[in-house]
Amino acid sequence: MYCMKYLSRTLEAKLRLISGQFPVTVVTGPRQSGKSTMLRHMFPAYHYVSFDDASVRLAAKQEPALFVSGLPVPVILDEVQYAPEILPYIKISVDSERVNGRFILTGSQVFNLMARISESLAGRAALFELLPFSLAETGTIPVNQRDCYRQILQGFYPAPNTQETDLQTFYGSYLSTYIERDVRQIQNVKDISTFEIFMQILAGRAGGLLNVQQIARDCGISHATAVSWLSVLEITRIIYLLRPFYRNTTKRLVKSPKLYFTDTGLLAFLLKYRDAETLLAGAVSGSIFENMLVIEALKWKYNTHSSADLYFYRDSNGVEVDLIIHDGQLFSLYEIKSGAAIRSEMASNLASVPFEGAKRFLLSFNEHPLPMGNGVQAIPWWKVEWGASK
Repeated sequence: MYCMKYLSRTLEAKLRLISGQFPVTVVTGPRQSGKSTMLRHMFPAYHYVSFDDASVRLAAKQEPALFVSGLPVPVILDEVQYAPEILPYIKISVDSERVNGRFILTGSQVFNLMARISESLAGRAALFELLPFSLAETGTIPVNQRDCYRQILQGFYPAPNTQETDLQTFYGSYLSTYIERDVRQIQNVKDISTFEIFMQILAGRAGGLLNVQQIARDCGISHATAVSWLSVLEITRIIYLLRPFYRNTTKRLVKSPKLYFTDTGLLAFLLKYRDAETLLAGAVSGSIFENMLVIEALKWKYNTHSSADLYFYRDSNGVEVDLIIHDGQLFSLYEIKSGAAIRSEMASNLASVPFEGAKRFLLSFNEHPLPMGNGVQAIPWWKVEWGASK
């Protein structure tokens, strides 16, 4: 029998430190990103209760006060978004006995759960988010294009990276489970086939500006429905919307974001790519590589508990920079290229955008670090240190 191996998560060190400083710790992230596995590995002495179990869920919903009072602490409560009724009673329990490390909660519906946590457990809970594996966590950094696109196709969920898994079966099952358990709980989506088409249309636009009106038209749904379905996908961390950078913060909220999927394996599955060679040669090879690196930066932010913000830049003349990391007073700018050949014009956008004192990096498959002039440094993408590259 093939046994699934455990791969350590970067978040563990920060999580272990901070979880001992609060009575409640909350870990959110997409379904099957490894939250439960990590927590049970880190805290083997904790009791474990999962609200995926229908009988447990029913007991918590019917008698939340009794349920919480009967919990053996310390305890891990998994997928707590299915029983939010218990949160006020966890607050009561915490306030009556202020002992750190008593409750660890997980959830896969980030925004909804966070709203309830803010209402019930403000000041009592430490908050973390766990996405699927980063490249560093997989243990292998694929420095050549073919290997990199194999990893992109495989994706970063723990199961395909720790056990023998047929990718089509895994992602097909993941999609079905996700729609049945998460989408239908948040919103009563009756036409599942149209929702799947909607996801496929979004996949075809990964790495591009989000045009909700056009997506709604292409899918044959109303603008309001498209907005609502996008919200579901963002709440459950299937997609990530990267906001444009403006000095005026209001503009950041009203201008169109760029759309990314939090896992490239699911993205490739939705695009119907079945092998890395076809993906590498396909029209989306550049955008899916950009998707991988933007999400790698997002994982860095979450895994290190960084307060840095991620943006992209685009001005009225169409000058664009793929990624900006704003950390305190420091700006780090990144242009992402999926090839190995470096040309001077690739650095022109990086050099021209008005961020005084910013670090500017061109990331590509070229294995040789190279100064490009005007403060731009070309480096191999696998040597990037997000927010602090040398």
